[in-house]
Amino acid sequence: MTTAVPDATIDGIDTRCHGSTVRRYRCFVARRTGPDGAVPGRPAVTSRAELERICLEMFAAQGFDATSVDEIAAAAGIGRRTFFRYFASKNDAVWGDFDGRLEAFARWFDDCPDALPVVEAIRRGVIAFNSFDGPATVSVRDRMRLILGSPSLQAYSTLRYEAWREVVARFAATRLGATPQDLIPRTLGHLALGAALAAYEQWLVDEHTDLIDLLDAALRLVDLPAVPVGGSRTRAVPARAI
Repeated sequence: MTTAVPDATIDGIDTRCHGSTVRRYRCFVARRTGPDGAVPGRPAVTSRAELERICLEMFAAQGFDATSVDEIAAAAGIGRRTFFRYFASKNDAVWGDFDGRLEAFARWFDDCPDALPVVEAIRRGVIAFNSFDGPATVSVRDRMRLILGSPSLQAYSTLRYEAWREVVARFAATRLGATPQDLIPRTLGHLALGAALAAYEQWLVDEHTDLIDLLDAALRLVDLPAVPVGGSRTRAVPARAI
């Protein structure tokens, strides 16, 4: 008499070595399985946006740290190498096309009317950067909940925040005849980011609030009087220019 040996793999994951991983994967697949037992996502995903959606769903369902690239690849019907052709890491999957959005952010400032005061331009630019339509708002909420709530993402997020602040600082520096490393442009970048993060934190704890209203209110607190340009300079910038 022989004993049947159960299949040792699920979508290429060895259950003998990754028991806990497979249990989590099974739970996730069960939520994604249709009446006929088919798993949505087969055939393999063919776009970065689709893979990003699957990543966010899995991170929301079982946590960022608890979700492996192997699980994501299995759920998407692709191999690890294909995953890394779309994203350099799991971190990048959370942030999505952030580089492309930063380029659009910089273009917004490039096209900004010269007559618009710097602080007002920054307020409008940040609101434009964070404006999303309909269903996208749900994914933004999930994305920001991960970014702000996952300790393992914080170091990577710091690099992204720095790049975002640099866009604001470059714009302010151009307007004020300074450099992005001078005090006022650097400070405006930090103030804009701090206001935006505070608005997002409030939005995440109170789903009845409107993100744009929160951003507008937070950014209106950034109203500077005449202050010197640069760390050691004493030349004041007229308040109307800021």
